[in-house]
Parts: sequence; C-alpha cells; structure tokens
Amino acid sequence: MQLRQTLLAGAAVLALASCGQNKGGDSAADAGSRNLLNRANMDTTVSPGDNFNLYANGTWLKNNPIPKSKTRWGSFNELQENNYNALHTLLDSAAGVVNAKAGSNIQKVGDFYRSGMDSTMIDKVGIASLNDIITRINNVRDANDLINEIATEHTQGIGPLFSFGISPDDKNVTKEICQFGQGGLGMPGREYYYDKDERTVKIREAYKVYIPKMLVLMGEDSVTAKKDAADIYNLEMMLAGASMTRVEMRDPYKLYNKFSIAEIDKVTPGLEWKSLLTNLKVNGQDSVIVGMPKFFTEVSKDMKSVSIETWKKYLKFHLVNDLSRYLSSAFDTTHFDFYGRTMHGQQEQEPRWKRIMQVVDGSIGELLGQMYVDKNFKPEAKKRMLELVNNLQQTYAERIKKLDWMTDVTKQKALTKLNGFMKKIGYPDKWKDYSSLTIVGNDYVKNVIASATFEYNFELNKLGKPVDRTEWGMTPPTVNAYYNPAFNEIVFPAGILQYPFFDGAADDAVNYGGIGAVIGHEMTHGFDDQGRLYNAEGNLSNWWTPADSANFTNKANMVVAQFNKIVVIDTNHANGSLTEGENLADLGGLNIAYEAFKKTKQGQGNEKIDGFTPDQRFFLSWAQVWRANTRPEELAARLKTDPHSPSELRCNEPVSNMEAWYKAFNVKPTDKLYRPENERARVW
Repeated sequence: MQLRQTLLAGAAVLALASCGQNKGGDSAADAGSRNLLNRANMDTTVSPGDNFNLYANGTWLKNNPIPKSKTRWGSFNELQENNYNALHTLLDSAAGVVNAKAGSNIQKVGDFYRSGMDSTMIDKVGIASLNDIITRINNVRDANDLINEIATEHTQGIGPLFSFGISPDDKNVTKEICQFGQGGLGMPGREYYYDKDERTVKIREAYKVYIPKMLVLMGEDSVTAKKDAADIYNLEMMLAGASMTRVEMRDPYKLYNKFSIAEIDKVTPGLEWKSLLTNLKVNGQDSVIVGMPKFFTEVSKDMKSVSIETWKKYLKFHLVNDLSRYLSSAFDTTHFDFYGRTMHGQQEQEPRWKRIMQVVDGSIGELLGQMYVDKNFKPEAKKRMLELVNNLQQTYAERIKKLDWMTDVTKQKALTKLNGFMKKIGYPDKWKDYSSLTIVGNDYVKNVIASATFEYNFELNKLGKPVDRTEWGMTPPTVNAYYNPAFNEIVFPAGILQYPFFDGAADDAVNYGGIGAVIGHEMTHGFDDQGRLYNAEGNLSNWWTPADSANFTNKANMVVAQFNKIVVIDTNHANGSLTEGENLADLGGLNIAYEAFKKTKQGQGNEKIDGFTPDQRFFLSWAQVWRANTRPEELAARLKTDPHSPSELRCNEPVSNMEAWYKAFNVKPTDKLYRPENERARVW
C-alpha cells in the first residue's frame, strides 16, 4: 500500500484556516517589517526547562483563542489563512469573468466556484442530482448486482465499502498496480466502534442517532429510519471488527499482500474479482495488492449473510453521507453537527467561500495552483529553498558517516538513498491536463462527481505505462510537505514557503529553526521506522544488516517509550507507536537543521539579536512553528487517528533530547523537561 509521510495531518489540519484575530502574533503579510521572534508572544514567567512551548509561546496562546469555526488555531492556520485569502481573490476574479472561453482554465475554476456558492440553487435541487445513483442502488437484486454497483460508484469517484487506487508496486516501483484497502466505515476507524473510554462511547452513541437523522432527510419515516440505522450500524461493526488498527498499518510488509486473481478469489469466495475489476474498468491485470485480506474475507462473508436490503440501505446512506457537504443545507448542517461539532468540537462552520474553495482546490487543484503561483510565488524563494535543501542533505550525509551504531555497509546504502532524493519545490514542472473535464456553472454536485470521475480515470490511465515520477501529491497552495518512499522524494509546496517557516528577510537562525527543520523532517522520513524499509530506488526491500536493524529499533523504541509516558487529555496517553515515524522525523529534522545552522556565519558566532543568542533564536523559531491551541474534542480524536503528536509535544520532546538546547537555555536537572544524558534519544 502506498505510503506518504507528511509534516502534519492531512484534512484534519489543512482544512483549518480562520478569520480569527492574530492578537498577539505577527501577520505573515508584513514579513519585511515584523520582529520575527516577538518577545510579546513569550511567557518568560515560565522556565524554558519546565515547558519550552509555554516559555516561547505562552502569551500568544493566551491571546489567540480558537475561532468558533476552527478546532485548532496555530502557526499553520495563520499561514493557511493568508493563502486562503489569496485564493479567495483568485476565485472571485475567475467567477466574475463572464463569457469565459468554454473549456478554458478560468472557465472551469470560475464555474466550479460559482456553482458551489449558489446555495439557493443547491437547496432547490436537494438530492435530485443523486437520483440516478439511488435508482441504480434500488435496482440491485443480488450479490452480483451489489458488487457491480459498488464498483460503478468507484468509477465515479465515490468509493464505497473499500478503498481502491492505482500506485506503484512497493516491490517493483517501476510498475503501477491495482491496490485495495479497507474502508466503508462512517466513523474514522475501528477504534470508534470498540474503544470504551468515555469520549469514544459518547461519539459512538451520537453516531447511532445521526444515521437515522440522515435517513429521515432522505425521505424515510422515523420508525423505519431507526430500524434501518441499526442494521447499517451493525454492518459497519462487522467491517470495523475485520479492519486493521492504525498501528498495525504502520508496517508496510503487513500491507504488502500480492495476489493473482485466482488466489484472491480463493481467499474471498463470492467476490468474483474478475468481474469486479471489469466493472472498475480495469483490463489486462493478472494480479492485485490487497492491503488487508482479512477485511475482504469479511466482506465476502457479509455479502452472503447480510440481506441485500440492508446492503442497499448501507449504500444509500453512505452515498448521501459522503456527499452531504455538497447537498442542500439540511444535509450539510446535519453532517456538520456530528462530524464537526460532536466529533471535533467545532462550534460553527467556516464561511461558505472557504468550504467551496477547499473543494475546488481538492478537485482541480493544479488549475487553481497555476493561478496561485503566478501571483503569489517568487522564483527567488525556490532558489533559496533549494540551497537550504542541499545544505541539509550534505549535513545529513556527514551525520550518517559519523554514526556509531551503523556498519559501513549499511551506511553506504543509506548515503546512496539520501543522495538519490528527488527534490520538488514550489509547484510541478508539468501541470495536469484537465482538458477532458467538463465543468458547468449551475450544478455543484455534478461538478464534484465529474471531477472525481476525471481523477479516477486519470489514475486508471496509469496502468500499463511507466510510472510518472514528476507527479505531485499536493497542490501548490498547500501548507504542508511530504516524503514519498516510492519516488524517494521530498516535496515542499509553495504554500509552506512563507513565514513562520521561511522568510528571505530572516536571519539564518530563524530559517534553519523553521523551514530547515521541516526539510530535515521530510528527509528523516526516508529513514524512519517505515521509510527505512524502502531502498534508494523506492522498492520495499531490506537493505539493513540484522545488527544495524536491531540497533535502529532499540534507539527508535526509546522515542516510542518517551511519548507513551505522556498523559495528553483525561487519562489518555500519547500513542508512541502510532506517532513513531513523525516523532523520529521531528527529532532527526531538528538535529540536522541545527548542525547545518552551525555551519553558517551566524551559527558560528555569538552575536545577540533582540537579546537572544543565535542558538536561542534557532530553538525559539522551532517553537513558534508548533504554537497552537486545540479543542479537547479535536485533541482526543487526534490521539486515535493522527500519526502526528500534539503540537506541544512536537515542540518540547525533541529539544529535551538535544544537548545544545540544554546549554542555550541553561536547563537544570531540577527542570521538568530535563532528561539525564543516558535517557536522551539519539537516532539520526
């Protein structure tokens, strides 16, 4: 199954922007004149050795409450807000162009946005745009019809019951292959169906109330809806019981299960994979990768044991549930009340323009991205960023050569992989061709499904062709970054190359503590507990000696244990196993960035700026990247689902393992964050 390790959580954070005030901080808009490390944001009544996050960000945290439309508010959100405002201007401009040439980029972007903003028309249409699909579901008569309908919905980008996609074969990354995974749940994962902590139980009971609410909106009477909802939930329970946990899914070898069509038919009797693939429009494939065979075995059993009527109810509910954000206000509001308010603590929805903008970016992001970089990305930023990447890469190589726990034979292979990193900065060299996609100005749901269908066909078209390593997995305005092991690449979209991560006017300490640590973070993903299992060519292959592998595991386990001890909310601890890769990337990234910084003129000197030494400015820059307030509901949800640790831990835990931080802030053994030297984790 394809892995892609990001700097922060995907939808959970990337969708978080806000129009809230930045009372205590600096606006990214006035980069040239601001004080890059503002003392007004700090709380110097807190000892840096007791809580470095509060010392560096305490006043900012007090003065920046979470806006009602957000579940989290921090540095990422501030930057994303600036990008959203830039995109808003572009979308309003595109939507305002009358008589745009049919099929042109500006017509597609403008009409998509305009159709989503027309809430009056959307309310008038209701779910009529889905009538054809609902009719198909109603006409399902047996198991063959059922699996054919599920496959057909996948070709429309809807994706019920399981996940399906085309991506490189992990053990032969020059070849694209069909990959199947678990899915089909209305809550984020099996944890929500089986965990017994108080918060999860409340969410589970609320979900049982939510399902019949949606069924009533679809036209059922309340008595029937309650009965049908119970059937739907019980089916999801069976699917959840056969699903892997997120920790289990961290092992790419467990997810690599390659079958011939005949072999997978034996494991899942009744699914008829040849027919399934045909209905998925897949031709000429003799094998597939199934990440979770147990899940599909359960599906094959449920196809026989669960009535067709229950399956039809399940499909109709999930169709409307998955598309409710694009439907009338009754569906949209009901969906938000559960998924936004109950599950994550979000008090109100974002303004409509932001919600529609996020959909446009997610649907035709490279069209919108072209407009964004033309107006908002300077070529000199790309040049400076490449210099930083090269500096960090050289420093990483030097650190690998000095490792005392790795043999020379493994070191050489690690260096080969490091030196083979593909570097993508800003935006793609080759833009996606959307010429075959038709967008209209008066049917939002039609546009959503049309763009999802386009994306499905785009992916399907990869089969039988060489892997395109120029392809990007994020759009240019995205405030994030990622490492992709199949391509052995590190990717930094234009959206993140701004303050507080990167600023051409900043001193080296600020840039290395910000974007430098981000660069090091993504590089380290190539050598974390998952990334290290892929070789320089991107193939899942063990290039480690047994002794070196054991040494790595022992060192990584120290990091896991550090996080497992921390109580985050209620009695819930951080999950060091779930967050292992990101914690290793934070620790490695900060160490590498610091060592690279020490090569600069500022890093080798002691000149203070605004009263701070170069080393202090480096670590303070790191801290301000992770400043964030998070709602309790959101925090609890992330502990179950997010491979990234909470922001405060991402600030405090890496520095508590670094001798340079202890010296920079005179941290004493009596301070709360102090770790004895033999308890400090050192991996990369």
